[in-house]
Amino acid sequence: MIDETIEEASPAKIEAWARLLRSSATVLEQVEIKLKAAGFPPLAWYDVLLELRRAEGGRLRPVEVEKRTLLAQYNVSRLIDRLASAGFVEKRKSPEDGRGVVVALTAKGSSLLEDMWPVYKSAIQSEFGCHLSEDEAAEIFRLLGKFLPGEQAGYRQDIENK
Repeated sequence: MIDETIEEASPAKIEAWARLLRSSATVLEQVEIKLKAAGFPPLAWYDVLLELRRAEGGRLRPVEVEKRTLLAQYNVSRLIDRLASAGFVEKRKSPEDGRGVVVALTAKGSSLLEDMWPVYKSAIQSEFGCHLSEDEAAEIFRLLGKFLPGEQAGYRQDIENK
């Protein structure tokens, strides 16, 4: 359904969209290559573990993991199972609802996060950061924030404190 109240996308906006998608895919592919070369699991593992660490009590329901990571539900379920099999997370009964499940970060998962971060941080710099000034990075952060109305303010501080 087309929203008639929104103006039609200009060619510049369409090209910006396409470039955003292409550049994101290219940078992510390089980050994945660097993580794999260092013997680490895929970036999605890091993302799930990081969201669990950020969560109050270090645990989330699978649907919350899905929302925070933007992974599809079927991918989240499989990934959580793999993380649990490897000992990086535990699946527990929800204290609020005995039928529900929460996923909790383990000490081993926290350790993996810490081990992966230097490689990930270096990849961010080599594939993304080195192409930007501090002002450009701040502007990209500001502009992309327009698309994340629910973005948690603490995320930037998490990164700055690393």
